[in-house]
Amino acid sequence: MSLTNLTQMGLMLVVLLFSVIVHEVAHGYVAWLNGDPTARLMGRITLNPLPHIDPVGTILFPLLMLVLGLNFILGWARPVPVNPGNFRHERLGHLTTSAAGPLSNLLLAVLFSYLLHFRLGSPGLVLLCYYGCIINIYLALFNLIPIPPLDGSHLVAAFLPANLARVYSYLEPVGFIIIIVLFASGLMSRILFPLFQQIARWLEVPLVF
Repeated sequence: MSLTNLTQMGLMLVVLLFSVIVHEVAHGYVAWLNGDPTARLMGRITLNPLPHIDPVGTILFPLLMLVLGLNFILGWARPVPVNPGNFRHERLGHLTTSAAGPLSNLLLAVLFSYLLHFRLGSPGLVLLCYYGCIINIYLALFNLIPIPPLDGSHLVAAFLPANLARVYSYLEPVGFIIIIVLFASGLMSRILFPLFQQIARWLEVPLVF
């Protein structure tokens, strides 16, 4: 593997780690605003990476995507603890807390696209901003997939009757296995890529892969 490829992988991993941490901090902070201080009390509303690292989502899953030869990587941090019983308004708390993570990634994509257009600094910084755009767009779309335990499933469950939401949650133990199979088969990329292209066009991010 060339030095250039190693540099690109390093930049992608840095952007991914930062982005998934912001994603989880957003969940915890919005949960706190809704009346649940669990994440704050457990020290999870912090940009320090150590409390957020998940062995599978932060390490193994990104490495799997690199092994599969994909031009981007995805992953997740250790989910912040949330106690819905503390929410002042349970359904509103569920909706806003679940939406906070993907929305934080979309906001990061907008910020990185803004910086990318100015092309400030070295080529490495420009490349970092580019990865900041594409990784955060994909993170937002990925987390909106309605497969438990991703955020999209929580948004769907908030609108389901209690009995259906309970049945839906039974998918959670095998959810990531389903996701990995969908990615390995290429089906997930075929679903997400057209949506990614559209958002990238809106942000005027060049598609170079």
